[in-house]
Amino acid sequence: MIPNRKIIHVDMDAFYASVEQMDNPALRGKPIAVGGSENRGVVAAASYEARKFGVHSAISGVMAKKNCPDLIFVPPRFDRYKQISSKIQKIFYEYTDLVEPLSLDEAYLDVTINKKGNPSATLLAREIRQRIFDEVGLTASAGISVNKFVAKIASDYNKPNGQKTVNPEEVVSFLEELAIRKFHGVGKVTTEKMYQLGIFTGLELKNKSLDFLEKHFGKSGNFYYNVVRGIHNSEVKSNRITKSVAAEHTFDVNLSSEIFMMEKLENIANSLEKRLKKHNVAGKTITLKIKYSDFSQQTRSKTLPYFISDKTLLLEIVSELLYQERMKDSVRLLGISVSNLNTEQKKFVVVQLKFDF
Repeated sequence: MIPNRKIIHVDMDAFYASVEQMDNPALRGKPIAVGGSENRGVVAAASYEARKFGVHSAISGVMAKKNCPDLIFVPPRFDRYKQISSKIQKIFYEYTDLVEPLSLDEAYLDVTINKKGNPSATLLAREIRQRIFDEVGLTASAGISVNKFVAKIASDYNKPNGQKTVNPEEVVSFLEELAIRKFHGVGKVTTEKMYQLGIFTGLELKNKSLDFLEKHFGKSGNFYYNVVRGIHNSEVKSNRITKSVAAEHTFDVNLSSEIFMMEKLENIANSLEKRLKKHNVAGKTITLKIKYSDFSQQTRSKTLPYFISDKTLLLEIVSELLYQERMKDSVRLLGISVSNLNTEQKKFVVVQLKFDF
């Protein structure tokens, strides 16, 4: 049996929106959406003031404005978000080298053995959150538990600017009482399927046999069977490897001509080349992403026998993919991604000891 780990999941509160409100005092206390507009695009993040009206990430700008007529749209500044994220991660690394960033605004920290010599993960989480507030000016929430799955769920419990610890002896009862829609990794479609099978809580999930879950959910059945029993042995991977690099653009006016699309794809390929070279990677699989005016999406891919990162070669493949078949409608978004990268994963052996929570 694997000894109990001490995992902290730190999640910044409405990160992009909070950065905008911090940098521009005139936006504080107001409903704002980062990205999108009242005419086009998709919201990337929303302030808590906007969330009260049902505005959230991935909602269309049109719907967001309908839900919240006073909504203020702010263009995203990803360079600024990366700058702030870098400051936050520096704080994390003062506590442990086992940091696994999931995105700019959240990360797992394994503090089983930590640089502060503090046996309490709960106190460490509180200290980390306080330091983020003092040194960066933003609030963060945290979940603390024996594995990544439970820590991730716990970080949502007392948002914003709060934390929750689920001690080892509390894990199973915590999961039994949890609404199934709150299980990390259970999306809308799976939630509906579980409802149809009479599974509304963790306890009802736990009462189902492994055979039953595998019959209805395939390979995921084994995952559900284990996590609801508090079994999730995934380690905090401090060496997360980028699996793909992408660039895309949503257009103000829908495109109906492949010639115009190629012009736009040239700009996208240029941005993608810069990203690939910045990270010193190349890939074999090129994917063209097409989102039509009715929001339906299509991808077309080609895998090469060699690695590429040059925009000229990228465009050659993308052009081939674009003209592979006729467009079914006008296009609102185009994107290019490169995967099957030439990155090699280094393996670390981590010895973890058991301490009192």
